[in-house]
Amino acid sequence: MTHLTEDRFVSTDEHAAQSRSVSDTSNLATQSPSPGRRGGDGLGRRLELLESALHRWLVAHSITFLRVSLGLVFLSFGFLKFFPMVSPAEQLVMDTTSMLTLHLVPGSVAIIAIAVLECVIGLWLLSGRALRGAIYLLAIELVGILAPVVLLGGELFSGPHHAPTLQGQYVLKDIILVAAVLVLAATVRGGRLTDVRHDRHATSPPAPEHAESNG
Repeated sequence: MTHLTEDRFVSTDEHAAQSRSVSDTSNLATQSPSPGRRGGDGLGRRLELLESALHRWLVAHSITFLRVSLGLVFLSFGFLKFFPMVSPAEQLVMDTTSMLTLHLVPGSVAIIAIAVLECVIGLWLLSGRALRGAIYLLAIELVGILAPVVLLGGELFSGPHHAPTLQGQYVLKDIILVAAVLVLAATVRGGRLTDVRHDRHATSPPAPEHAESNG
């Protein structure tokens, strides 16, 4: 009788040990990610780091690229206006300026004045100096850029079903220039792009260190 009882206990202990072994193996399988999952997590982490680095670079340099590209656009547009019949906007500029000045300024004089104005704006934007003066000149320039929409709307939207003509599309794309000028104007008094998440992490207090116990 005693022998049977001991065998039963031994059998029960072996069964419990086997159960614990299976349970431990199952837990390890659950906790340890599969090779495919580890590869996916690593790729996602690398993409996140690349995106963060690109975001920081854009925050630091995108305004400068906007200023330089805008300067190149105005400098090239102004340079073309010095040569007769080269700029596609020549006749549009002459007609608009003539209407704005009540026909007091000849078109040939107006086109040269606009060319000088745009070249000065372009050079100031490219150099990054006298940026405040460039913004003021851009405000004047934008009045002339958008004036054809009001003064010559019948000509700009004379396509089929009042669709914009080529000159109309030329004027409408200048809305992008208006938005770019507004962004630059916001930086004149010290405005800048910031990485809110990075700044929040940089200014957050460090985590308290736990004192080691002596006992």
